[in-house]
Amino acid sequence: MIPFKKSLLLPVLAGMIIFSGCSTQGQGASETNNVNAGTSTVSGKLSFYTSQPEEDATKLISAFNDQYPDVDVSVFRSGTEEVTAKIQAEHQAGKTQADVLLLADAVTFENLKQEDLLLSYKSPELSKIPADLVDPDGMYAGTKVMATVLATNTQKVASPPTSWNVLTAADSKDASIMPSPLYSGAAAYNIGVFSRTDGFGWDFLQQTKDNGISVIKGNGAVMKAVASGEKSYGVVVDYLVAREKSKGSPVELTYPEEGVPIITEPVGIMKDAANVPAAEAFVDFLLSEEGQQLSAEIGYSPIREGIAPPEGLKSVSEIKILSGDPVKLAADREADKQQFIQVFGE
Repeated sequence: MIPFKKSLLLPVLAGMIIFSGCSTQGQGASETNNVNAGTSTVSGKLSFYTSQPEEDATKLISAFNDQYPDVDVSVFRSGTEEVTAKIQAEHQAGKTQADVLLLADAVTFENLKQEDLLLSYKSPELSKIPADLVDPDGMYAGTKVMATVLATNTQKVASPPTSWNVLTAADSKDASIMPSPLYSGAAAYNIGVFSRTDGFGWDFLQQTKDNGISVIKGNGAVMKAVASGEKSYGVVVDYLVAREKSKGSPVELTYPEEGVPIITEPVGIMKDAANVPAAEAFVDFLLSEEGQQLSAEIGYSPIREGIAPPEGLKSVSEIKILSGDPVKLAADREADKQQFIQVFGE
């Protein structure tokens, strides 16, 4: 009788083991699904085009990958005007290769918007970003505040100037330098604003040329020229001056009393983006509290409400802004560049 009972018992035990195993496996899958529900499933390749300095772009990507380790980010970095030229060439060839853009100014994005090259995305983080620094159609959003200011070499100038008029003063002849709008998006925006602002205009820009202002490729080169003492004054974005000063260079920044142009280095997603989920995650990260804290740590004035700017810089609420209509500036940008060439030469 024992063999008979044993033969009955074995299938029962086997069934219990199988059932138990299925039950455990099901429970494990449920727990795994619950865990995954709280983590990102974003992955794949992300093509990132930017005008940010290489060191800053590297820090940004590293922090993004801490949250999204399965996203492989490739970078193309150059001046805003060269990045947009690359985008135009790719578009004409049939397809843009970028997924997400981080470039100098809203005017650049307005042009891309008018050409129907951008994808609308309204990040949930936008509730903490000033509405007037965000495209109402969701095509782009500012990520930081960068003012163009005066940089002064304190070994060559005892008292830093408080007015843009130093660029036309007789005692500063051949002592100033500025970035080229043919390379720098910030510089192109500045030309658009200054040329349309009462008290400045193309007459003022012609006077700076007559006073011997030098024009160089980008903001970084301007900063080097002032920090080294090659030039006494530079027209340059504020964060570069604060960063150079923190390194011990003999430089000082001033926000001229007439006001300053600001750019917001917007972020946007390309309409042809191959990896939209990763691009959206990238935008969310840039605008998030963590992403904005990172901006401040790198040395930029954050655009998000409630996060203080780095030491030495002003927040957007503290700045007297010289502004222009981005739609109008976008429409006239190429004409402005041609006028700049006529005044300053290529």
